Amino acid sequence: MEIIFKDPQYLWFLASTILLIFIHFYTLKHQKRKALRFANFDAIARVTGEEILSKNVTILFMRVAALFFVTLALAGTTIWYSGETSEADFVLAIDSSTSMTATDFSPSRIAAAKESAIKFVESVGTDTKVGVISFSGASFIEQDISDDYKEVKNAIRDIQISTYGGTDLGEAIISATNILLRDVKPRVLILLTDGRSNIGVPLEDAVSYANENKVTIHTIGVGTPEGGKFAGEAISRIDEESLKTIALNTEGNYYKAADIDSLEEAYQKVVRLSRQRVSLNASPIFMVLALLILFMEWALMNTKYRIFP
Repeated sequence: MEIIFKDPQYLWFLASTILLIFIHFYTLKHQKRKALRFANFDAIARVTGEEILSKNVTILFMRVAALFFVTLALAGTTIWYSGETSEADFVLAIDSSTSMTATDFSPSRIAAAKESAIKFVESVGTDTKVGVISFSGASFIEQDISDDYKEVKNAIRDIQISTYGGTDLGEAIISATNILLRDVKPRVLILLTDGRSNIGVPLEDAVSYANENKVTIHTIGVGTPEGGKFAGEAISRIDEESLKTIALNTEGNYYKAADIDSLEEAYQKVVRLSRQRVSLNASPIFMVLALLILFMEWALMNTKYRIFP
């Protein structure tokens, strides 16, 4: 574990701890001298077995602790530790065209795609952000890039078959790239589809845009070799050549998923979990701790440690 300070100059405030201790004891001594003018506290102490005007080490400790935590918060404390995480942040682009209702996957291609995508989210580890878009003839942002995995999984579950005709892989790539631009980690798009791009943005333009913005695209083709029937007698087959080209030109990989097991395996090959340095911004935590301590001190000073003039 390693601790790094964004603004280490604020650590000089820790030197004021000495001043705080001096003021604390000086104030107590002054209050005792003033109080002795009006009452024989030594006699009372002998009777009760207690020191009426205690030096109150508890209060002093709380004040020092509050000062310590405030200083760490101002210094921008970041804690780095070794954790299981992915090398990149991801956007899942899931085909939601009508062909995804084909039943060559049980119970359907879209259901299998959503189930495996949720398992992928559960396996990415800490400090990894995931976004979700669905696409057919148009693309829709279901979940902006986020590390709130509960929201991400809910977004996947809520994907519905789209009423927009056609499949526009180009727009899906551009929309996913724009989401990933908000992050500084390596950017990865997982593009899952069962068809071919037949409308919208040319794939060459979309791939060029992804490359300009350092986005790696892994493509997953969903469907059995014989294809799947939907909407009566229509047959959906994968355009493997296009998916291979997209992956190859963006330094990604193409995976063919002919069943649910191979689909889940493709996701796991992409995630590549490893032990890495993970950061935690501790400043908000330290500030909350300081406020809690100050509140507790106020409560004690007005109850147990209250001094009557």
